[in-house]
Amino acid sequence: MADQCSFDIVSEVNMQELKNALDQATKEIRQRFDFKDSKTDISLKEKEKELVVLSDDEYKLRAVQEIINAKCVKRGVSLKAFSHGAIEPALSGTVRQVAKIQSGLASEKAKEISKSIKDSKLKVQAQIQGEQVRVLSKSKDELQSAIAFLRGKDFGIDLQFTNYR
Repeated sequence: MADQCSFDIVSEVNMQELKNALDQATKEIRQRFDFKDSKTDISLKEKEKELVVLSDDEYKLRAVQEIINAKCVKRGVSLKAFSHGAIEPALSGTVRQVAKIQSGLASEKAKEISKSIKDSKLKVQAQIQGEQVRVLSKSKDELQSAIAFLRGKDFGIDLQFTNYR
């Protein structure tokens, strides 16, 4: 089995880079004139893997989202890692939006990726292992082809390729 090469397909967010991006966004919001005296707040709940944005109205909330998106792109955090919920009313006339931060591959996404690899007719095998997919092959060239194939497809989530051996 030692002649097998492999890599793992995962979907994770670098939380430290996300914190840095949110700190930069908070600093910019405090300095901007159009947010003066507003109840705008950005909070990151690491345990629940949620990002909560609170603002006075929908217009300001969208402006905050644009600032966060710009800072995340600058820091290398993929925007596909967020699944935004609906904008809902909060206390004292403010609005709130909760964005779930993606961590790991959901089982249906892992099955979709695995099926896509099998349909590609590459000489590789895909195995679902919890929240990741391991791709095995005897040839490193086939693994490189599999990575190129997966980068060309859009699964709606951010994919990273780790543990390449």
